[in-house]
Amino acid sequence: MTALRAPPAERTIEELLSFGVVNLDKPPGPSAHQVSAWIRDAAGVERAAHAGTLDPKVTGCLPVLLGDATRLAQVFLQGSKEYVAVLELHGPAPTDLDAVLETFEGEIYQKPPRKSAVARRLRTREIYDLDLLEVRDRQALVRIRCESGTYIRKLCHDLGLAAGTGAHMGDLRRTATDPFDDRTLVSTADVTDGLAFAEDGDEAPLRDTVAPAERALSHLPGLTVAFSAAEQIAEGAPVYAPGIVDVGPEVGDSEDGLVACFTPDGSAVCLGRLVGDPQAETGEVVSLERVLV
Repeated sequence: MTALRAPPAERTIEELLSFGVVNLDKPPGPSAHQVSAWIRDAAGVERAAHAGTLDPKVTGCLPVLLGDATRLAQVFLQGSKEYVAVLELHGPAPTDLDAVLETFEGEIYQKPPRKSAVARRLRTREIYDLDLLEVRDRQALVRIRCESGTYIRKLCHDLGLAAGTGAHMGDLRRTATDPFDDRTLVSTADVTDGLAFAEDGDEAPLRDTVAPAERALSHLPGLTVAFSAAEQIAEGAPVYAPGIVDVGPEVGDSEDGLVACFTPDGSAVCLGRLVGDPQAETGEVVSLERVLV
């Protein structure tokens, strides 16, 4: 019989670190890879992965997945991102800059920059909101909420062309990546202090810093499966209708069908794609993509 994880609220510190997530406030300087490696070594786990690359100079929301939680990295390819950027204009800001920004809301075409790690093919990305927060001399502070994979540096360049002045990206900070935002950010010092306090017997600071990995799934539609079904899923079986005990309200609304499955006590079991009716009495409902137990 497969041993399932303890409920999120009942896990030991070791269990928390082996399946946890840190909503890190990335400092300027190191790369996202360097920061996640530092968290990995400090926590004493074998693996860590960051959720969405940030360039060395960029700061802000960088969820770091610990241990087995690295299997969840794909969920951050789905959600939206939010940034606050300084648009460095090459001339006086036009009086209609706000209106220029509005024209970029919706679907836009982008070609990845030369230094990107992906093929430089023209592609579309969705800009959900583009707000002008402040203008000072030749600098404009803008907030951007966009589809994952949007190149903000390229967007700033294109905004400058549309404004008629030219522009490039100055400072950039990521303020959100679903389901995390800047209201719960922790620093590298918080992680260090939390680990030190935990060694001395005070677990509270570390538990405030490292969340159970289920936190990274909170924005996905969810299914609850029976403990007996979870044991079968752990051995590679798909999710069948008889094993489902509850269906979340947003199941079926996901455009790509990605759902998360949990035990009745809230422990994550798997990620998968919806392939059947969760209200049915028989048949396969979810095909597995990542087993999490």
